[in-house]
Amino acid sequence: MAYFERVDRSRFRATSHVGGAWKLDEQHIAPALGLLVHLVEADRDARGDDGLVVARLSYDILGTVPVDVVDTDVRVLRPGRTVELVEARLVHRGRPAVLLRAWLTRPYATARLASSGFPPLAPPEEMPPWDPTTVWAGGFIASAEVRRAQQHPGRASYWVRSPVVLLDREPVSALASAARLFDIANGMTVLASPEEVFFPNVDLTVHLFGEISGEWLGFDTTVSFGAGGLGLTSSVLHDRRGPVGTVAQALTVRPRPPGEVGGAGG
Repeated sequence: MAYFERVDRSRFRATSHVGGAWKLDEQHIAPALGLLVHLVEADRDARGDDGLVVARLSYDILGTVPVDVVDTDVRVLRPGRTVELVEARLVHRGRPAVLLRAWLTRPYATARLASSGFPPLAPPEEMPPWDPTTVWAGGFIASAEVRRAQQHPGRASYWVRSPVVLLDREPVSALASAARLFDIANGMTVLASPEEVFFPNVDLTVHLFGEISGEWLGFDTTVSFGAGGLGLTSSVLHDRRGPVGTVAQALTVRPRPPGEVGGAGG
Protein backbone atom coordinates (compact mmCIF):
# COMPACT_ATOMS: atom_id res chain seq x y z
CA MET A 1 0.00 0.00 0.00
CA ALA A 2 2.46 2.61 -1.24
CA TYR A 3 2.51 5.03 -4.17
CA PHE A 4 6.21 4.41 -4.88
CA GLU A 5 8.81 1.73 -4.25
CA ARG A 6 12.51 2.61 -4.09
CA VAL A 7 14.61 0.88 -6.76
CA ASP A 8 17.96 2.41 -5.80
CA ARG A 9 19.37 5.71 -4.49
CA SER A 10 17.68 7.87 -7.11
CA ARG A 11 15.14 5.68 -8.94
CA PHE A 12 11.58 4.85 -7.86
CA ARG A 13 8.89 2.59 -9.25
CA ALA A 14 5.31 3.92 -9.37
CA THR A 15 2.67 1.42 -8.24
CA SER A 16 -0.89 0.97 -9.51
CA HIS A 17 -2.11 3.38 -6.82
CA VAL A 18 -0.54 6.25 -8.83
CA GLY A 19 -2.64 5.69 -11.98
CA GLY A 20 -5.01 8.27 -13.56
CA ALA A 21 -6.92 10.49 -13.66
CA TRP A 22 -6.88 11.83 -17.25
CA LYS A 23 -5.41 8.57 -18.62
CA LEU A 24 -5.15 5.34 -16.68
CA ASP A 25 -1.67 4.41 -17.93
CA GLU A 26 -0.24 7.78 -16.85
CA GLN A 27 0.63 8.87 -13.34
CA HIS A 28 -1.60 11.19 -11.41
CA ILE A 29 1.12 13.68 -10.63
CA ALA A 30 0.12 14.18 -6.98
CA PRO A 31 2.24 11.39 -5.44
CA ALA A 32 5.28 12.49 -7.48
CA LEU A 33 5.03 15.95 -5.90
CA GLY A 34 5.24 14.35 -2.47
CA LEU A 35 8.19 12.22 -3.55
CA LEU A 36 10.17 15.31 -4.60
CA VAL A 37 9.50 16.97 -1.23
CA HIS A 38 10.84 13.88 0.50
CA LEU A 39 14.00 14.00 -1.59
CA VAL A 40 14.55 17.72 -0.89
CA GLU A 41 14.20 17.09 2.85
CA ALA A 42 16.46 14.01 2.72
CA ASP A 43 19.13 16.01 0.88
CA ARG A 44 18.83 18.84 3.44
CA ASP A 45 19.24 16.42 6.33
CA ALA A 46 22.20 14.67 4.69
CA ARG A 47 24.03 17.99 4.29
CA GLY A 48 23.75 19.15 7.90
CA ASP A 49 21.53 20.04 10.82
CA ASP A 50 20.73 23.72 10.19
CA GLY A 51 17.05 23.00 10.85
CA LEU A 52 15.72 24.79 7.77
CA VAL A 53 12.03 24.33 7.00
CA VAL A 54 10.15 24.47 3.71
CA ALA A 55 8.46 27.83 3.06
CA ARG A 56 7.53 27.46 -0.61
CA LEU A 57 7.16 24.63 -3.11
CA SER A 58 6.92 25.62 -6.78
CA TYR A 59 6.39 22.81 -9.28
CA ASP A 60 6.41 23.01 -13.06
CA ILE A 61 4.75 19.99 -14.67
CA LEU A 62 6.63 19.55 -17.94
CA GLY A 63 4.73 16.56 -19.31
CA THR A 64 2.87 13.36 -18.58
CA VAL A 65 4.59 10.43 -16.87
CA PRO A 66 3.81 6.73 -17.48
CA VAL A 67 3.21 4.44 -14.50
CA ASP A 68 6.80 3.26 -14.60
CA VAL A 69 10.23 3.68 -13.00
CA VAL A 70 11.37 7.30 -12.72
CA ASP A 71 14.75 8.90 -12.04
CA THR A 72 15.30 11.81 -9.67
CA ASP A 73 18.03 14.29 -8.78
CA VAL A 74 18.47 17.14 -6.30
CA ARG A 75 20.82 20.14 -6.32
CA VAL A 76 21.23 23.25 -4.21
CA LEU A 77 20.88 26.43 -6.28
CA ARG A 78 21.42 28.93 -3.46
CA PRO A 79 23.01 27.57 -0.26
CA GLY A 80 22.68 29.39 3.03
CA ARG A 81 22.31 29.00 6.78
CA THR A 82 19.09 31.02 7.00
CA VAL A 83 17.67 30.76 3.47
CA GLU A 84 18.39 28.35 0.63
CA LEU A 85 16.88 27.39 -2.71
CA VAL A 86 16.87 23.72 -3.72
CA GLU A 87 15.85 22.16 -7.02
CA ALA A 88 14.60 18.60 -7.49
CA ARG A 89 13.66 16.88 -10.75
CA LEU A 90 11.65 13.83 -11.72
CA VAL A 91 12.78 12.34 -15.04
CA HIS A 92 11.40 9.49 -17.16
CA ARG A 93 13.78 7.89 -19.68
CA GLY A 94 15.86 11.02 -19.94
CA ARG A 95 12.91 13.39 -20.29
CA PRO A 96 12.32 15.79 -17.37
CA ALA A 97 8.67 15.55 -16.27
CA VAL A 98 8.43 17.57 -13.04
CA LEU A 99 10.67 20.36 -11.77
CA LEU A 100 10.47 21.53 -8.14
CA ARG A 101 12.11 24.61 -6.68
CA ALA A 102 11.81 24.81 -2.92
CA TRP A 103 12.70 27.72 -0.66
CA LEU A 104 13.84 26.65 2.79
CA THR A 105 14.17 29.12 5.66
CA ARG A 106 15.35 29.10 9.25
CA PRO A 107 12.49 28.87 11.78
CA TYR A 108 12.15 31.46 14.55
CA ALA A 109 10.03 31.64 17.71
CA THR A 110 7.07 33.76 16.55
CA ALA A 111 4.18 32.01 18.34
CA ARG A 112 3.04 35.29 19.94
CA LEU A 113 2.66 36.80 16.45
CA ALA A 114 0.80 33.87 14.87
CA SER A 115 -2.40 34.99 13.11
CA SER A 116 -4.33 34.42 9.88
CA GLY A 117 -7.37 36.01 8.27
CA PHE A 118 -8.36 32.75 6.55
CA PRO A 119 -11.56 31.32 8.10
CA PRO A 120 -11.38 27.85 9.68
CA LEU A 121 -12.92 24.76 8.11
CA ALA A 122 -15.55 22.58 9.74
CA PRO A 123 -13.84 19.36 10.88
CA PRO A 124 -14.02 16.30 8.62
CA GLU A 125 -16.56 14.62 10.90
CA GLU A 126 -19.02 17.42 10.11
CA MET A 127 -18.72 17.05 6.33
CA PRO A 128 -20.53 14.29 4.39
CA PRO A 129 -18.49 11.59 2.64
CA TRP A 130 -18.10 12.10 -1.10
CA ASP A 131 -16.90 9.50 -3.62
CA PRO A 132 -14.50 11.14 -6.12
CA THR A 133 -14.57 8.04 -8.34
CA THR A 134 -18.00 9.24 -9.53
CA VAL A 135 -16.04 11.89 -11.48
CA TRP A 136 -12.55 10.45 -11.91
CA ALA A 137 -11.01 7.05 -12.64
CA GLY A 138 -7.57 5.75 -11.70
CA GLY A 139 -5.75 4.24 -8.77
CA PHE A 140 -4.82 7.53 -7.10
CA ILE A 141 -8.36 8.89 -6.90
CA ALA A 142 -9.59 5.47 -5.73
CA SER A 143 -7.06 5.62 -2.90
CA ALA A 144 -8.42 8.90 -1.49
CA GLU A 145 -11.07 9.28 1.20
CA VAL A 146 -12.90 12.59 0.82
CA ARG A 147 -15.39 14.48 2.98
CA ARG A 148 -16.82 17.44 1.14
CA ALA A 149 -19.14 20.41 1.63
CA GLN A 150 -19.78 21.82 -1.84
CA GLN A 151 -21.42 25.23 -2.23
CA HIS A 152 -21.67 24.95 -6.02
CA PRO A 153 -19.52 23.60 -8.89
CA GLY A 154 -16.11 25.22 -8.60
CA ARG A 155 -16.49 26.11 -4.91
CA ALA A 156 -16.10 23.64 -2.04
CA SER A 157 -14.44 22.86 1.26
CA TYR A 158 -13.24 19.32 1.85
CA TRP A 159 -10.88 17.04 3.73
CA VAL A 160 -8.74 14.32 2.14
CA ARG A 161 -6.73 11.43 3.53
CA SER A 162 -5.33 8.21 2.11
CA PRO A 163 -4.24 4.89 3.64
CA VAL A 164 -1.63 4.55 0.87
CA VAL A 165 1.75 5.79 2.07
CA LEU A 166 4.14 7.74 -0.11
CA LEU A 167 7.04 5.26 -0.05
CA ASP A 168 7.14 1.54 0.67
CA ARG A 169 8.91 0.80 3.97
CA GLU A 170 10.49 4.24 4.20
CA PRO A 171 9.41 6.94 6.66
CA VAL A 172 8.64 10.40 5.32
CA SER A 173 7.86 13.71 7.01
CA ALA A 174 4.37 15.05 7.64
CA LEU A 175 4.96 17.63 4.90
CA ALA A 176 6.01 15.06 2.29
CA SER A 177 3.02 12.92 3.23
CA ALA A 178 0.68 15.90 2.85
CA ALA A 179 2.33 16.91 -0.43
CA ARG A 180 1.31 13.58 -1.99
CA LEU A 181 -2.27 14.95 -1.83
CA PHE A 182 -1.84 18.63 -2.80
CA ASP A 183 -2.58 18.12 -6.50
CA ILE A 184 -5.94 16.47 -5.82
CA ALA A 185 -7.41 19.98 -5.39
CA ASN A 186 -7.96 20.48 -9.12
CA GLY A 187 -10.51 17.64 -9.28
CA MET A 188 -12.55 17.97 -6.11
CA THR A 189 -15.07 20.61 -7.22
CA VAL A 190 -15.12 20.69 -11.00
CA LEU A 191 -16.67 23.47 -13.07
CA ALA A 192 -17.16 21.17 -16.07
CA SER A 193 -17.25 17.43 -16.60
CA PRO A 194 -13.82 15.99 -17.45
CA GLU A 195 -15.67 13.87 -20.05
CA GLU A 196 -16.32 17.12 -21.95
CA VAL A 197 -13.48 19.50 -21.05
CA PHE A 198 -9.74 19.13 -20.37
CA PHE A 199 -8.47 21.32 -17.53
CA PRO A 200 -5.12 19.86 -16.37
CA ASN A 201 -2.80 22.04 -14.32
CA VAL A 202 0.63 22.92 -15.69
CA ASP A 203 2.04 23.96 -12.33
CA LEU A 204 1.39 23.92 -8.59
CA THR A 205 2.72 26.40 -6.04
CA VAL A 206 2.41 26.05 -2.28
CA HIS A 207 3.17 28.81 0.22
CA LEU A 208 3.32 27.70 3.85
CA PHE A 209 3.05 29.76 7.03
CA GLY A 210 2.58 26.82 9.40
CA GLU A 211 3.63 23.21 9.83
CA ILE A 212 1.21 20.54 8.60
CA SER A 213 0.29 17.66 10.89
CA GLY A 214 -2.25 14.85 11.04
CA GLU A 215 -3.69 12.41 8.51
CA TRP A 216 -6.48 14.71 7.28
CA LEU A 217 -5.57 17.55 4.88
CA GLY A 218 -8.19 20.27 4.45
CA PHE A 219 -8.85 22.46 1.39
CA ASP A 220 -11.02 25.51 0.85
CA THR A 221 -11.06 25.65 -2.95
CA THR A 222 -12.27 28.00 -5.68
CA VAL A 223 -12.00 27.12 -9.38
CA SER A 224 -12.12 29.80 -12.11
CA PHE A 225 -12.20 29.45 -15.91
CA GLY A 226 -11.52 32.44 -18.15
CA ALA A 227 -12.88 33.08 -21.65
CA GLY A 228 -9.57 32.40 -23.41
CA GLY A 229 -8.58 28.90 -22.26
CA LEU A 230 -6.95 29.85 -18.95
CA GLY A 231 -8.02 28.64 -15.52
CA LEU A 232 -7.02 28.73 -11.88
CA THR A 233 -7.65 26.41 -8.95
CA SER A 234 -6.90 28.29 -5.73
CA SER A 235 -7.02 26.67 -2.29
CA VAL A 236 -6.32 27.46 1.34
CA LEU A 237 -4.67 24.50 3.08
CA HIS A 238 -5.72 23.39 6.56
CA ASP A 239 -4.93 20.80 9.15
CA ARG A 240 -7.13 20.24 12.20
CA ARG A 241 -5.55 23.21 14.00
CA GLY A 242 -6.46 25.70 11.27
CA PRO A 243 -5.11 27.22 8.04
CA VAL A 244 -1.44 26.56 7.25
CA GLY A 245 -0.87 27.77 3.69
CA THR A 246 -2.16 28.19 0.15
CA VAL A 247 -2.06 26.22 -3.12
CA ALA A 248 -2.45 27.66 -6.63
CA GLN A 249 -2.68 25.65 -9.86
CA ALA A 250 -2.62 27.21 -13.34
CA LEU A 251 -4.94 25.37 -15.73
CA THR A 252 -5.09 24.96 -19.48
CA VAL A 253 -8.79 24.67 -20.36
CA ARG A 254 -9.93 23.22 -23.68
CA PRO A 255 -12.92 21.19 -24.92
CA ARG A 256 -12.36 17.49 -25.55
CA PRO A 257 -12.51 16.51 -29.24
CA PRO A 258 -15.75 14.64 -29.99
CA GLY A 259 -15.44 10.89 -29.54
CA GLU A 260 -12.09 11.02 -27.73
CA VAL A 261 -11.73 8.34 -25.07
CA GLY A 262 -10.33 9.56 -21.74
CA GLY A 263 -9.68 8.23 -18.28
CA ALA A 264 -12.36 10.10 -16.36
CA GLY A 265 -15.11 8.33 -14.52
CA GLY A 266 -18.80 8.56 -15.27
